[in-house]
Amino acid sequence: QVQLVESGGGLVQPGGSLRLSCAASGSIFSIDAMGWYRQGPGKQRELVARITSGGSTSYAESVKGRFTISRDNANNTVYLQMNSLKPEDTAVYYCCNFRSLTWGQGTQVTVSS
Repeated sequence: QVQLVESGGGLVQPGGSLRLSCAASGSIFSIDAMGWYRQGPGKQRELVARITSGGSTSYAESVKGRFTISRDNANNTVYLQMNSLKPEDTAVYYCCNFRSLTWGQGTQVTVSS
């Protein structure tokens, strides 16, 4: 049974940075595509970034050049480095395993002065 646990969210000022982590268990992590979604207040959940088992990445247009997804297969962890944060990045961020369609519980990111 795949389990995902996110961490690293918090309150940050506009222009600041945060790094989210997602610790995975219960799967052969190295062969799974992983991703980060977010859901802002009153908005639908949207895909922010995705990384394949081979390390290929893709991003939503709204975060390109600011966010970076990466993975550490030795530690079964996927990261989302978020730079130049904007108030519109405020959302609950969820980690996702695309093979099992499993989600974490989410971590809140609030960008505000």
